[in-house]
Amino acid sequence: MWMETESKAEGVRRGRASVALRALNGLRLCTGDMEVMDTYMQDRFYVVQLVMWGLRGVSRVILANNPLSGALIMAALCWESCWKALLGALGLLASTLTAVVMGQDSGEVSGGFHGFNGMLVSLLMGQLSSAGDWYWWLLLPACMGSASSVFLYSALSSVFKRWDLPVSVFPFNTVIMLYLLCTGPDNPYFPHHTAMPPGAPEPNGTKLIAIEVIRGIPLGVGQIYTCGALGPSLLILAAVLLYSPLLTVHALLGSAVGTLAGLSVAVNHHFLYSGLSGFNGSLGCMAVGGLFFTFSWRIHLLSIASAFLSAYADIALGNLLGTVGGSPSKQLGIYFVKHTDAAVDW
Repeated sequence: MWMETESKAEGVRRGRASVALRALNGLRLCTGDMEVMDTYMQDRFYVVQLVMWGLRGVSRVILANNPLSGALIMAALCWESCWKALLGALGLLASTLTAVVMGQDSGEVSGGFHGFNGMLVSLLMGQLSSAGDWYWWLLLPACMGSASSVFLYSALSSVFKRWDLPVSVFPFNTVIMLYLLCTGPDNPYFPHHTAMPPGAPEPNGTKLIAIEVIRGIPLGVGQIYTCGALGPSLLILAAVLLYSPLLTVHALLGSAVGTLAGLSVAVNHHFLYSGLSGFNGSLGCMAVGGLFFTFSWRIHLLSIASAFLSAYADIALGNLLGTVGGSPSKQLGIYFVKHTDAAVDW
């Protein structure tokens, strides 16, 4: 009797261990680059492959390369605003299809390298527009700008290749800059918000709310996708965690460093509370410490330095462009420095 009981208990333990092992193996398949998914998709319908390419493009914005991460990020955009999700998906589709029609490198297309530029263009157009949500005329410049980013990517690739430099988001920055210069706050069809420099005086005094400042750290990660709510920002963090825990740590660390940099020069409280002070530092820290270099304590210190540089450059350019009547740095200039390998080249 005792032997039968012991045998049953051993069988239960082995069953639980087997289930745990299968769950762990399944989790491993869902993390990292998910290269096995590319093999699985080779013989699937073209539309299914197109969706996979698009999801990789979504995750590329935050320096990841995982279709499940891209799906979580799209869910976060829907949570934040269905209008933003529509704009992002439309820009992603327009740029990816343009790359296919132009005959761009199949590896770049399937890896999402063309899609994320188009997505950024459409998201920023929607974020900067003062016409409000569901302004359908905005879909026209969003589609045209997203498609144009592919032409710029192709043209710049041949130039940057000579110095072994990546094109990254230079097309996005160029398209957005031209769009903002062609329109303005008073444009009858495509108006956008006026600039507010980070160093603008605080109308409500100098008292800070500590909880709001801490809340702005995860919001800094969400602001990479123009998300200003805590729930979607946490979901975006979960998407990064699915791809790489190390990248997630550096995302939060960089956002905290960017917030600290904003505090050190007394930026407007809105930039601290909304995460706008931290998103550039987050990208800079992720690029150096979590993606492009083999991790070590020296690289970790360099990633912190990169986050400080990114944050201070953002504030400086924001004050400069806002003062001369341009647009905030998120709209025009420094965004690409932290968003790409440019931080690594530095």
